[in-house]
Amino acid sequence: MSSGSTAEGSPVGAGLAAPVTACRSCDGPAPRLFLSLGATPVANRLVRADALGAADPVFPLEVGFCEQCALVQLTHALPADEIFDADYPYFSSFSDMLVRHSEKHVIDLIASRDLGPDSLVVEVASNDGYLLKAFVERGIPVLGIEPTPGPAAAARKAGVPTREEFFGADLARTLVAEGLKADVIIANNVMAHVPDLNSFVEGFSILLKDDGVIDVENPDVGALLANNEFDTVYHEHFCYFSTIAVDALMRRHGLALAGVDEFPELHGGTLRWRMQHQAAAEPASSVAAVLDGERAAGLGTFDRYASFGDGVRTLQTELAELLRSLRADGKSVAAYGAAAKGATLLNSTGIDHTLVDFVVDRNVHKQGKYIPGARIPILDPAALLERQPDYLLLLAWNVRKEIIAQQEEYAARGGRFIVPVPRPVVL
Repeated sequence: MSSGSTAEGSPVGAGLAAPVTACRSCDGPAPRLFLSLGATPVANRLVRADALGAADPVFPLEVGFCEQCALVQLTHALPADEIFDADYPYFSSFSDMLVRHSEKHVIDLIASRDLGPDSLVVEVASNDGYLLKAFVERGIPVLGIEPTPGPAAAARKAGVPTREEFFGADLARTLVAEGLKADVIIANNVMAHVPDLNSFVEGFSILLKDDGVIDVENPDVGALLANNEFDTVYHEHFCYFSTIAVDALMRRHGLALAGVDEFPELHGGTLRWRMQHQAAAEPASSVAAVLDGERAAGLGTFDRYASFGDGVRTLQTELAELLRSLRADGKSVAAYGAAAKGATLLNSTGIDHTLVDFVVDRNVHKQGKYIPGARIPILDPAALLERQPDYLLLLAWNVRKEIIAQQEEYAARGGRFIVPVPRPVVL
């Protein structure tokens, strides 16, 4: 197992980090530990300049496997309001790749489901309306459900009706009582963030029309293992899904897998699962193919996960040694992407402001703040050409093609890129 480091003097938040004593999905025995990343700050809890004098609270960051239903999940959990607070900084619209991917999804759904002015599309965790506004522009009624104030306000400003609440069975019942039923429910990159999985999926079943569909996207745990994507682990992600685990979860609530699509380039490898009520579902051949492939790869047994920690330790050692060597040679290093995965990579590997001078990010809501724990300042990407660091560590490696394309001038001036996973390489 890998062991992470923490900022000196940082208090471990033992009182808030509750041990997981039963599987979140099947209520079976506690998950079996296979990876520890030490104690780290909440990844998206960026630090304001006026708060640099106080230490960042840190919490255990460990991952386990349910031997009963194959769900990968954190072994400790923080309350949702400790993670998704009023300053939550993630705004989806700042990723060009994600916006393009989402618009194609919208176009495909309109065509395949024959959506029109009498339809209703509900998105859970609709963020700043980046996806739903594509439906609105085409005259299709929508409802966004987004618990964080900043993104919810941005969505309303973009013309997307938004309820500022957490989604679950109770909210679904309220919406049905108000006369709403969804033709399509979309939940992209949210199911991993949900502490009460069964209420969440029960809400799908309640809100969905008899012939409706649910599209859920999340990073693929198989890709996480294959590509050493340990930095995808952070407190905000309670769970990490295989199709095996999703199938078991959905069946428990009267839903069935109808299709599985793979997007290898999205977020380091993403799966889209399509669900329907069991009575309406007609599973595509992709479902059996993906399930068979996952079982063959060992994703349904503990042994495959137990070997993962060795690769993580090797990656962390190589990356830290590379950065120290560059520093010793007098080279300057910056980073791109103040993403949550970056906070995990930096803090669990012991990389701080002594090795990386600054981080740049296009998200204006992050600029002027600092990476928690590592305390590296976050600047506008214009700083790359102003300061011209010798090397640029791609913390947001999942969109490296987009970043490298944006930074042609930086590269033309001699700047080089460091991609940290699956093994550190210099481009």
